[in-house]
Amino acid sequence: MGAARQPLRVGVLLPTREQAVLGEYGVSPLLDFARRAEELGFDSLWTGDSLTARPRLDPLVVLSAVGAVTRRVLLGTAALTPALRHPLVAASMASSLDHVSSGRLVLGVGSGFPAPETEEALAALGVPVTDGADRLDEITELWRTAWSSTRPGAPNSFAGRRWQAHGLDRLVCPAAPDGPPLWLAADDTAPVLERAARRYDGWLPFLTSAEAYACARRRLEDLCRRAGRREGAVTPALYLTVTVGADERGARVELDDYLEHCYGRTLEQMSAVQAYAWGPSEHCAQRLADYVRAGARHIVLRIGSLRPETHLREIADVLMSKARQTDQESA
Repeated sequence: MGAARQPLRVGVLLPTREQAVLGEYGVSPLLDFARRAEELGFDSLWTGDSLTARPRLDPLVVLSAVGAVTRRVLLGTAALTPALRHPLVAASMASSLDHVSSGRLVLGVGSGFPAPETEEALAALGVPVTDGADRLDEITELWRTAWSSTRPGAPNSFAGRRWQAHGLDRLVCPAAPDGPPLWLAADDTAPVLERAARRYDGWLPFLTSAEAYACARRRLEDLCRRAGRREGAVTPALYLTVTVGADERGARVELDDYLEHCYGRTLEQMSAVQAYAWGPSEHCAQRLADYVRAGARHIVLRIGSLRPETHLREIADVLMSKARQTDQESA
């Protein structure tokens, strides 16, 4: 008998960036959003990370607050940039957050969105902009060593190219065995898929077509087998931005305005590198269903609106329902 199929999960991004664009930093609206999303049946809540490139409230702080007012949903970063924090401090913060959330934490991690603003933020911290992938892998290896260091016979020190640490067993251990799952937030290049297959628990891309996603997912599965990973060890996820509206033109105008505020770029520019859907909710639901058929098992939806809370119920009722229906039909 084969391994059980991974359940389909649909999550939504907390509007920390949208708040910052509007000059609002209140935590209460975020907690209201989180409670509402859980009530509507979303499986997970996520938040992004940026210091100066696209500033917002710190994701680990936000998720700690959200963890205290929710009970069921997974809590994740989409995506955390580990290079912005000292690895030992970040390992301890993640362990603490894992306890606050009762083991519901998932850490999507990446090297930062490829843009000059990201390079400026890293440079301000004295972090070289080169070797981002190697740096990320070393940090996550240090984290895993620290999180498992209290096990009998496990090493309690780490010696890497950039960091050396001893006494890791004195750090707070996480709630979940071996710590929270680590998902690689990156594209579908061969090196990325190989790293995801060997080192990570999930793969979180924003590929622009379901066809490209299906092809990359098949390559990832093959690489996992070659690496000796068990079936289902790496969750194939997806980051998709959706803007629902009564008509395609109006939704596109709202999405264009959203992207101009968030990135200073147009939809035409951003849709070349990220996955987007806009228009009537039924149209967006069909695009989401295409990715489910392509093998995505955890969808992270970003609502492309500066007031995303106004679209939350419609997205739950139409997009999330369609995704689950598609999953049942293809089971």
